[in-house]
Amino acid sequence: MVELDSIRREYRSGQLSRADLLDSPFDQFEKWLQFAVDTEIQDPTAMCLATVDEDGRPSQRTVLLKQLDATGLTFFTNLESRKALDIKGNAAVSLHFTWLQLNRQVAVEGLAEKLPLTSVLKYFISRPRESQFAAWASPQSRPVDSRSILDSEFSRMRQKFSQGDVPLPSFWGGYRIIPQQWEFWQGSVNRLHDRFQYRKSAEGQWAIARLAP
Repeated sequence: MVELDSIRREYRSGQLSRADLLDSPFDQFEKWLQFAVDTEIQDPTAMCLATVDEDGRPSQRTVLLKQLDATGLTFFTNLESRKALDIKGNAAVSLHFTWLQLNRQVAVEGLAEKLPLTSVLKYFISRPRESQFAAWASPQSRPVDSRSILDSEFSRMRQKFSQGDVPLPSFWGGYRIIPQQWEFWQGSVNRLHDRFQYRKSAEGQWAIARLAP
């Protein structure tokens, strides 16, 4: 067995104070995200999306953040996937960005809403052509007997749509996560990490509180 209890490191990257934080969690997140991009860490837009099904069973998977604005965080997916079916029954979700190379994490809790068709189409036509073929070829989250079946279906889609634009699948779309709560985590020494929570009030204002590590 792997000895796990001795695997540890110190987080030596300074401290995070209330004075360091911007009033808007969107602005604060964009600042940290831009730093992650500029630092060239691997997959800075990767986020763990957690959903809950109708029986209360949670599931997680990594998706990519594709759009960010003052209303929310956006990703795209197959609308027949497990995540989409979970969201259909329960729109409450959470996101988690893990930037361990920077000793930083960001957690977001909010509600998912489907994007309008115009937004989905605009993004779909911007994707690499091979990704468009893959969207058609993959029955996401459903069992397949072999990899060769997927490869064969991908080849069939490539041939089928060899001429002209690849049409948007009716089963492909996107979601905007509208945040209700954010948490910014900065690793610090002696496990006394800095955690700050932004929580939205009934009046729509963001209250900021320090949390114990």
